[in-house]
Amino acid sequence: MNIHEHQAKQLLARYGVSVPKGKVAYTPAEAESAFTELGTAVCAVKSQIHAGGRGKGKVYDPKDKTKLIMEGGVKLAKSAAEAKDYATKLLNNVLVTKQTGPGGRVVQRVYIESGSKIARELYLSIVIDRTVGLPLIMASTEGGMDIEEVAASHPEKILRVHFDPRDGLYGHQARQIAFFLGLSGDAFKSGVKFLTAMAKAFADLDCSLAEINPLVVTQEGQVIALDAKINFDDNALYRHKDVEELRDLNEEDPNEVEAKKYDLSYIALDGDIGCLVNGAGLAMATMDVIQLYGRQPANFLDVGGGATKEKVTAAFKIILNDPKVKAILVNIFGGIMKCDIIADGVIAAVREVNLKVPLVVRLEGTNVDLGKKKLAESGLPIQSANTLSEAAKKVVAAVK
Repeated sequence: MNIHEHQAKQLLARYGVSVPKGKVAYTPAEAESAFTELGTAVCAVKSQIHAGGRGKGKVYDPKDKTKLIMEGGVKLAKSAAEAKDYATKLLNNVLVTKQTGPGGRVVQRVYIESGSKIARELYLSIVIDRTVGLPLIMASTEGGMDIEEVAASHPEKILRVHFDPRDGLYGHQARQIAFFLGLSGDAFKSGVKFLTAMAKAFADLDCSLAEINPLVVTQEGQVIALDAKINFDDNALYRHKDVEELRDLNEEDPNEVEAKKYDLSYIALDGDIGCLVNGAGLAMATMDVIQLYGRQPANFLDVGGGATKEKVTAAFKIILNDPKVKAILVNIFGGIMKCDIIADGVIAAVREVNLKVPLVVRLEGTNVDLGKKKLAESGLPIQSANTLSEAAKKVVAAVK
C-alpha cells in the first residue's frame, strides 16, 4: 500500500524524524490560507499523487490532454496569491511524470510546505533485502537523483547497511552512515538522530520501502526530509488500522481495488489476453507462454486455491472491465480446488457476464474429466485445451 507524501511525513514525525512544516490543501483557497498560516517567505506547492518525478512532470487539461497548463508539479511560491495560483493550475488537472505513464494522474490535493535553506542534498532509503531477510539502509551523497542512476554510474557513492528490526539501528551504524554522508558538527548529531528514528519507524510500521529523496542538510545544520515516500506490507496492515485508513483509492486501479474485495490477486498489464489462473507461479508461467506465442497478457490474476463460483465470476467481470481484452485464457490446476467446481464457476460466469470475446479453458488435476465434460455439454462457445502450450496457441490464434 502506498500513501501520499504529506501522510508519510506525518507518520515519520511521530517517531522524531525531522520534516518541514506543511499543510494539505484540497482547494486553491485552502492553499492560499495555508501559505499565510505557515508564515514563511517561501513555500513549496507540491502536487500529491502516488508517483515520483513530480517536479519534472507536466500538467495537462484532463479534457484535452494536448493542452499544456504548466511545467512541473512542484512549484515555489513567494506569496499567498502565488500559492493559490499554482494550486489552481494543479488541482483537478492531470500530472504526467515518467512514473505515471502518458495517462498521468489527476491531482486532487496539494501540500503547502515551508521553504528550507538547503546547504546539501543527500539520499536515504530503507528496503527489505530478501537475500538476507533484513532491512537495508542505502545512503548516498547524490541526493535528488534516481538511486538506479547512481548505482549504475557511481556505485562507490552508495553505502549499504543492514540492521535487525528487533534491535533497531545501532549507534555505531548510525554514526557510520553519518560519516559516509560527510556530516559534521550539528548536522552529524541531527543526522544520527534522524537515521535512528527512520529505522524505528520502518520496523514499527511494517514498511516495505521508506525513501527520502532528497534528504537535505539545512544552512542551520539540521538534517530534514524534504520529500518522503513510504510503502507498506499489505499483509501487515491488520496491525495498523490507522495506516490503512490513509489509503487513497483514487490513486489505485479500480479493478485492483475490486479484486481485493474478493481476495483476488490482480495486476493490470498492457496486453490484450486476459488471464485467470490459480497459483502465482502458474500465473507467471501462463503469462510467459502467451508471450512465447506472440501476444501480451492483459493482466496477472490469481484466484487462489479456494476459488468459488462467486470468485470466478468476479474475476471474469474484472478482466472484462479492461477494454483492451480481446480473449481470455483460463488455466487451472485442480489440487485443493476440484476441476468440476471450477467448470461450474466458468459456466456460471460466462452466462452472467454475457461473454463476447473468445474463451480458452485448460483444466488439469482432480476431477479433470468431469470438468471437461461439463464445459463440453454447457452449449457455450468455450474452447478446451489439454496442455498449456495448446491453450496459449488457441487463445493467440483467436485474437489474431
